[in-house]
Amino acid sequence: MKKACFIGLLVILACFLLMAIIEKSADAQKAKPKDEKMSQVNVNTCYGCHSNIKDFHSKGKHSKLNCAECHSETNLHLSDFKNKPVTNLDLSNCGRCHKEQYESLVHNNLESKPKVEKATSTSRSPLFDAIMMPHGFTREHSEPRSHVFMLVDQLLVDRAYGGRFQLKSWEKISDAKSAEKSAWSIVKDLEPNTNEQKLFKPYTARTGFTAANPVCLQCKTSDFVLKWAYMGDKNPRAKWDRMSNVIEYARDAHRPMGCIQCHDPHGTNPRVIRDALIEAVVDRAEGTYPYDKEKSKKITMQKVMFRDYRAIGILNKPDSTLMCAQCHVEYNCNPVVDLKTGKMIGMTDRRTNEFQWKNVFDYDAWVEKQGYRDFKNEVTGALVSKIQHPETEVYWGSKHERAGVECKDCHMPKVKTKDGKKTYTWHGQKSSKYMKKDTCLKCHSNWSEKEAEYQIEAIQNYIRGKMRKAEFWLAEFVKTYTRAKDAGVPEEKLAESRKFHTKAHTKWEWWTAENSDGFHNPEQAKASLLESIQTSIDGVKFLEKAIEEVKTAKK
Repeated sequence: MKKACFIGLLVILACFLLMAIIEKSADAQKAKPKDEKMSQVNVNTCYGCHSNIKDFHSKGKHSKLNCAECHSETNLHLSDFKNKPVTNLDLSNCGRCHKEQYESLVHNNLESKPKVEKATSTSRSPLFDAIMMPHGFTREHSEPRSHVFMLVDQLLVDRAYGGRFQLKSWEKISDAKSAEKSAWSIVKDLEPNTNEQKLFKPYTARTGFTAANPVCLQCKTSDFVLKWAYMGDKNPRAKWDRMSNVIEYARDAHRPMGCIQCHDPHGTNPRVIRDALIEAVVDRAEGTYPYDKEKSKKITMQKVMFRDYRAIGILNKPDSTLMCAQCHVEYNCNPVVDLKTGKMIGMTDRRTNEFQWKNVFDYDAWVEKQGYRDFKNEVTGALVSKIQHPETEVYWGSKHERAGVECKDCHMPKVKTKDGKKTYTWHGQKSSKYMKKDTCLKCHSNWSEKEAEYQIEAIQNYIRGKMRKAEFWLAEFVKTYTRAKDAGVPEEKLAESRKFHTKAHTKWEWWTAENSDGFHNPEQAKASLLESIQTSIDGVKFLEKAIEEVKTAKK
């Protein structure tokens, strides 16, 4: 009897164990990708509707990859075209085949200091806040860090969302793998149930004016490539546009800028997806290198439309400088002041999504022609620009650019795997000073790493000195303007003096916004900053003369 009960108990336990195994196996089947044979779709069926994709896919290096490798729920789509397939935009999806490139892309450069504010006495621009008031960048203007954090850092920066988005923990500030998967694994929303833009933390943004908008996020993530119409125009097929609520928009972004920003996933063609760059190069016919017409003929961009509302720019050959130009440029991405009316030009206007595509010496003339400036200086009332990060425009015409050096040669060099058996392109986008052996010394083979560092510091220290002097004289101009106004200098004289301010401002701020401290083009940096200094000095003299004239008239 006891033996029978024992056997019965064993049978029951075996049944429970078998059920658990079956259940676990079923869960595993749900969790893991479908069997390869089950996931395949007939590529020719897809080509039937997507003829422009066929042009890329059938001729490219990915021609042997089935559509289902990157698009799930394809069977539902084929049974009813109203069911859109799900496109896998995870960077790790590309990393399945391009392991080394992926691992380097999500690399966190621990040698570079995080959260360095530019506008402090010990940093790049100690007088920045005094000169830039009341612009939102006075709330926070930080040095950049590894690209894997570009979306996280945009959500966190004080000026953008009024402190709404915060780190879940300071320990997550270096969590690159989480940042790659989703910014929201690192960042929390203090008020997830509302979409109102307002101040959540003191002095995080201008009162009633947070700086974020949908155009700004186009450089920080590739997640909207299928949801954004060309130039951010309103379109019934596009989920988002320039006028969208930026809080809702931001919540829909998860990954940082990814592989598809520069590499067409269907044919692996070199490409760009940033619409304002395509507009400048193709629609305005300014070319890939606007100051080098011959180079523009050799490196071309073809605008390709999809479904009559999205666009990409296909390059005839790889050019990393153009790929990087999707983000590392001066561009307008905000409401701006109309020069004719003095009123704000809102996000309905395409000028709020514009690449000027001009160097520092031609920039002022372009924005004047377009009829806008970014903001009005709080003290002088001069209309001035907030420059972004014009690394590309600065690089044009430099010694390195003329020698054929591209961004990748200094920031994404060819390196070997640890075992030395394979060479691949480093995608971590570090400064060359952190990998001098693979960058500087490739051409300057007679240097040691210390000598290369010495050369870099010589240029940067010199230009930083000129930046500080330009800031000093701009600040002196602002102080002198205040004295002039208090002394009773007439408005027509004050209005004339503002021209000095506008000109000196652009020639200075271009370089505090550009992130190489002049290294990308030291000759241009020197010329521009010296012009800024002289213009400010001339403006101070102009105002001092006006003050003396008022004093003489009162005697």
